[in-house]
Amino acid sequence: QVQLVESGGGLVQPGGSLRLSCAASGLTFSNYAMSWYRQAPGKERELVAIVSSNGGNTNYADSVKGRFTISRDNAKNTVYLQMNSLKPEDTAVYYCVAGRLGFRKWGQGTQVTVSS
Repeated sequence: QVQLVESGGGLVQPGGSLRLSCAASGLTFSNYAMSWYRQAPGKERELVAIVSSNGGNTNYADSVKGRFTISRDNAKNTVYLQMNSLKPEDTAVYYCVAGRLGFRKWGQGTQVTVSS
């Protein structure tokens, strides 16, 4: 079955960096757009970044533009989210999502906490 396993979350100080990874299995990874969502306590889930199936196109939420970078390695079936200049408001559970033709698969999420 399709599995998405996120890793790389943790506690970081404001201004710091983290790199999230999401390893996919059970699907033809290069056929899927991949995205990262996040959900902070008491808030709705929001799209953070998305990358096209071949990695040629990316889009970001305004709140993370210039700080976060999404990328993928189709040879490794993995998508990444490099997060720099982290702010306390970036604290959330981050989810990896695979999407294609109306199908979506979510990972289990990884916690990112930005605090001094």
